[in-house]
Amino acid sequence: MTNTTEGWLLRADKPEHSPRVPVDVEYHRVYAGDKRRIPRGILAIVLLFAGLIGFAQLFLIAAAVIDAQLLGRTGFTPLRQAAGALSLAVLIPYSMLLQRLLYGVPAGSLHSVSGRFRYGVLGRSLLAFGPLLLLVVSVGFFLVPGEAVPWTTADLVAFIVISALLSPLAAAGEEYGLRGLMFRVVGGWTRGARSGAILGTVVTTVLFSLFHGTLDPYLLTSYLVLFSALAIVTWRTGGLEVAVVLHAVYNATAFVLATTLHLDLGGALDSRGETVGSVENLVPSAGLVVITAIIWWMTRKSGPARTPST
Repeated sequence: MTNTTEGWLLRADKPEHSPRVPVDVEYHRVYAGDKRRIPRGILAIVLLFAGLIGFAQLFLIAAAVIDAQLLGRTGFTPLRQAAGALSLAVLIPYSMLLQRLLYGVPAGSLHSVSGRFRYGVLGRSLLAFGPLLLLVVSVGFFLVPGEAVPWTTADLVAFIVISALLSPLAAAGEEYGLRGLMFRVVGGWTRGARSGAILGTVVTTVLFSLFHGTLDPYLLTSYLVLFSALAIVTWRTGGLEVAVVLHAVYNATAFVLATTLHLDLGGALDSRGETVGSVENLVPSAGLVVITAIIWWMTRKSGPARTPST
């Protein structure tokens, strides 16, 4: 039965029924049916990661050509950062397209169980959790200082503008691909909703954490906490809005602070496999655990949000 006591975070964002979306199911169970359709799900995941890699290569090659041929530049430039962010943002319509082609589900249902993007949920979660996450990410930078490198004023301004404007879009793209499409695919492979949520959380978290290219215990743990928290809040709130807020604030804060401190952004991204972490890298993780616990507590009576029953 559809929950009607969602509480403060989800109030006034009532679902609207779509005839091609199953009724009274949790977000990750929209693809579930009488058959598990595992081969179709594997195809969806393969196509998702093919898009993730392919778009990145396409955009980065274009940026490199423009940098070299028109601007006479090499290395990690503002244009390269913008290209990387845009390649991830493209995952939003791409994931919706895969959902529609492979599962016949309307594109809008990928936003949330409401079948639309809940701007109220976005705004309230930003006000409630944004300051805390900004604080803990900032403390992490204070405890783990990096080596400063010279940047021109033009590059610094460009990096800050790109970080503020495009990093949130990149974070949203990752959410629509991983906590949206892939979470739903894997979450539909089990017989029950709870087991589907657990399997979807574990698979998406582990795969995407390893995809970031580091086995350092502290850095890997930080990724595992981040991505598992995002999957859990997606499950409990019935949509991607809160996960997008958390991921966007996390990434944008990190990029803006790194630029402000004149850190080597390109070197840090390209050498994650060799980077040695420390316990201080887990400070933001503690904040994410607190936020996830708060969201769980807020939905303790209603349970995870569901699609409308009528």
